[in-house]
Amino acid sequence: MVPAGFGSLRQDDIAIRLQPQGLILRAIPLQESVIRLLTPDSYRALRDLQESNSQIIANHTRRSGGRAPTLWYVSFYGLQPDARFIAMDLIINSAGQDFRPLEVIPLTTGFGEQRLQQRETQSAVYVFPGDVDVNHPLTLTFQGERNTGWEQILQRIERERALVRARSGRGGSI
Repeated sequence: MVPAGFGSLRQDDIAIRLQPQGLILRAIPLQESVIRLLTPDSYRALRDLQESNSQIIANHTRRSGGRAPTLWYVSFYGLQPDARFIAMDLIINSAGQDFRPLEVIPLTTGFGEQRLQQRETQSAVYVFPGDVDVNHPLTLTFQGERNTGWEQILQRIERERALVRARSGRGGSI
Protein backbone atom coordinates (compact mmCIF):
# COMPACT_ATOMS: atom_id res chain seq x y z
CA MET A 1 0.00 0.00 0.00
CA VAL A 2 1.26 3.46 -0.84
CA PRO A 3 1.87 5.97 1.97
CA ALA A 4 -0.77 8.58 2.78
CA GLY A 5 -0.06 12.27 2.25
CA PHE A 6 1.40 12.11 -1.26
CA GLY A 7 -1.76 11.79 -3.35
CA SER A 8 -3.05 14.46 -5.70
CA LEU A 9 -6.46 13.11 -6.74
CA ARG A 10 -9.65 14.91 -5.76
CA GLN A 11 -12.78 13.14 -4.59
CA ASP A 12 -14.42 13.87 -7.95
CA ASP A 13 -11.58 11.97 -9.66
CA ILE A 14 -12.64 8.71 -7.99
CA ALA A 15 -16.40 9.30 -7.73
CA ILE A 16 -18.98 7.33 -9.68
CA ARG A 17 -21.95 9.48 -10.70
CA LEU A 18 -25.49 8.51 -11.56
CA GLN A 19 -28.24 10.92 -12.52
CA PRO A 20 -31.70 9.44 -12.08
CA GLN A 21 -34.61 11.81 -12.46
CA GLY A 22 -34.36 14.86 -10.22
CA LEU A 23 -31.05 14.14 -8.49
CA ILE A 24 -27.37 13.31 -8.78
CA LEU A 25 -25.90 10.40 -6.84
CA ARG A 26 -22.14 10.42 -6.20
CA ALA A 27 -20.44 7.31 -4.74
CA ILE A 28 -16.85 7.11 -3.49
CA PRO A 29 -15.26 3.91 -2.19
CA LEU A 30 -13.71 4.32 1.26
CA GLN A 31 -11.09 1.59 0.84
CA GLU A 32 -7.75 2.67 2.27
CA SER A 33 -5.89 1.61 -0.88
CA VAL A 34 -7.99 4.10 -2.87
CA ILE A 35 -8.38 7.07 -0.51
CA ARG A 36 -4.62 7.23 0.19
CA LEU A 37 -4.32 8.56 -3.36
CA LEU A 38 -6.40 11.63 -2.56
CA THR A 39 -5.02 15.01 -1.55
CA PRO A 40 -4.11 15.04 2.15
CA ASP A 41 -7.21 17.04 3.15
CA SER A 42 -9.58 14.77 1.25
CA TYR A 43 -7.87 11.69 2.65
CA ARG A 44 -8.27 12.96 6.22
CA ALA A 45 -11.93 13.89 5.68
CA LEU A 46 -12.87 10.44 4.35
CA ARG A 47 -10.71 8.68 6.93
CA ASP A 48 -12.52 10.65 9.66
CA LEU A 49 -15.87 9.43 8.26
CA GLN A 50 -14.73 5.87 8.81
CA GLU A 51 -13.35 6.59 12.27
CA SER A 52 -16.53 8.31 13.43
CA ASN A 53 -18.54 5.23 12.43
CA SER A 54 -16.01 2.63 13.55
CA GLN A 55 -18.34 1.05 16.13
CA ILE A 56 -21.06 0.30 13.56
CA ILE A 57 -18.44 -0.98 11.11
CA ALA A 58 -16.90 -3.22 13.82
CA ASN A 59 -20.35 -4.69 14.52
CA HIS A 60 -20.72 -5.66 10.84
CA THR A 61 -17.25 -7.17 10.85
CA ARG A 62 -18.13 -9.32 13.86
CA ARG A 63 -21.46 -10.41 12.34
CA SER A 64 -19.76 -11.44 9.10
CA GLY A 65 -17.24 -13.68 10.84
CA GLY A 66 -14.39 -11.19 10.87
CA ARG A 67 -14.61 -10.13 7.23
CA ALA A 68 -14.54 -6.35 6.94
CA PRO A 69 -17.38 -4.78 4.95
CA THR A 70 -16.84 -2.57 1.90
CA LEU A 71 -17.69 1.05 2.68
CA TRP A 72 -18.83 3.78 0.31
CA TYR A 73 -19.49 7.46 0.88
CA VAL A 74 -22.68 8.29 -1.04
CA SER A 75 -24.20 11.72 -1.52
CA PHE A 76 -27.46 12.74 -3.16
CA TYR A 77 -27.90 16.22 -4.65
CA GLY A 78 -31.33 17.57 -5.55
CA LEU A 79 -31.78 18.99 -9.04
CA GLN A 80 -35.45 19.77 -8.63
CA PRO A 81 -37.83 20.37 -5.71
CA ASP A 82 -39.11 17.32 -3.86
CA ALA A 83 -36.78 14.81 -5.54
CA ARG A 84 -37.31 11.41 -3.97
CA PHE A 85 -34.95 8.49 -3.65
CA ILE A 86 -34.91 5.06 -2.05
CA ALA A 87 -31.59 4.77 -0.25
CA MET A 88 -31.46 0.96 -0.31
CA ASP A 89 -31.88 0.82 -4.11
CA LEU A 90 -28.15 1.28 -4.76
CA ILE A 91 -26.70 -1.92 -6.23
CA ILE A 92 -23.05 -2.66 -6.92
CA ASN A 93 -22.22 -5.41 -9.39
CA SER A 94 -18.79 -6.88 -8.68
CA ALA A 95 -17.44 -9.95 -10.48
CA GLY A 96 -20.88 -10.66 -11.94
CA GLN A 97 -22.67 -10.60 -8.59
CA ASP A 98 -25.12 -7.95 -7.39
CA PHE A 99 -24.65 -6.55 -3.88
CA ARG A 100 -27.14 -4.47 -1.94
CA PRO A 101 -26.23 -2.41 1.11
CA LEU A 102 -26.23 -4.19 4.45
CA GLU A 103 -26.78 -0.89 6.17
CA VAL A 104 -26.88 2.83 5.45
CA ILE A 105 -25.37 5.13 8.08
CA PRO A 106 -26.85 8.64 7.65
CA LEU A 107 -24.38 11.51 7.91
CA THR A 108 -26.82 14.37 7.43
CA THR A 109 -30.01 15.13 9.29
CA GLY A 110 -33.02 14.44 7.14
CA PHE A 111 -31.40 11.60 5.20
CA GLY A 112 -34.09 9.20 6.41
CA GLU A 113 -36.79 11.27 4.73
CA GLN A 114 -35.32 10.17 1.38
CA ARG A 115 -36.42 13.43 -0.17
CA LEU A 116 -34.36 16.35 -1.46
CA GLN A 117 -35.15 19.93 -2.17
CA GLN A 118 -33.47 21.67 -5.08
CA ARG A 119 -29.72 22.21 -4.38
CA GLU A 120 -29.93 20.18 -1.14
CA THR A 121 -27.39 17.46 -0.37
CA GLN A 122 -27.90 14.40 1.81
CA SER A 123 -25.13 11.89 2.47
CA ALA A 124 -24.45 8.56 4.15
CA VAL A 125 -21.89 5.83 4.53
CA TYR A 126 -23.08 2.67 2.80
CA VAL A 127 -22.01 -0.68 4.21
CA PHE A 128 -21.72 -3.41 1.57
CA PRO A 129 -20.53 -7.01 1.94
CA GLY A 130 -16.76 -7.39 1.87
CA ASP A 131 -17.04 -9.27 -1.43
CA VAL A 132 -17.27 -5.99 -3.39
CA ASP A 133 -13.81 -5.63 -4.97
CA VAL A 134 -12.84 -2.06 -5.88
CA ASN A 135 -9.68 -3.31 -7.60
CA HIS A 136 -11.75 -4.73 -10.48
CA PRO A 137 -14.42 -3.23 -12.75
CA LEU A 138 -17.72 -2.44 -11.01
CA THR A 139 -21.15 -1.35 -12.15
CA LEU A 140 -23.36 0.83 -9.99
CA THR A 141 -27.12 0.88 -10.55
CA PHE A 142 -29.64 3.18 -8.92
CA GLN A 143 -33.27 3.82 -9.87
CA GLY A 144 -32.82 2.57 -13.42
CA GLU A 145 -29.51 4.36 -14.10
CA ARG A 146 -26.25 2.42 -14.57
CA ASN A 147 -22.62 3.54 -14.51
CA THR A 148 -19.89 1.22 -15.76
CA GLY A 149 -17.12 3.85 -15.64
CA TRP A 150 -15.19 2.36 -12.72
CA GLU A 151 -12.77 0.71 -15.16
CA GLN A 152 -11.60 4.15 -16.38
CA ILE A 153 -11.33 5.36 -12.78
CA LEU A 154 -9.18 2.30 -12.00
CA GLN A 155 -6.74 3.38 -14.72
CA ARG A 156 -6.51 6.84 -13.10
CA ILE A 157 -5.96 5.17 -9.71
CA GLU A 158 -3.13 3.00 -11.05
CA ARG A 159 -1.39 6.02 -12.63
CA GLU A 160 -1.68 7.90 -9.35
CA ARG A 161 -0.26 4.93 -7.39
CA ALA A 162 2.85 5.07 -9.54
CA LEU A 163 3.12 8.83 -9.04
CA VAL A 164 2.68 8.50 -5.27
CA ARG A 165 5.42 5.88 -5.12
CA ALA A 166 7.73 8.25 -7.02
CA ARG A 167 6.82 11.25 -4.82
CA SER A 168 7.22 9.32 -1.57
CA GLY A 169 10.59 8.02 -2.74
CA ARG A 170 11.83 11.62 -2.99
CA GLY A 171 10.73 12.22 0.59
CA GLY A 172 8.63 15.30 -0.15
CA SER A 173 4.95 15.63 0.56
CA ILE A 174 2.45 17.56 -1.56
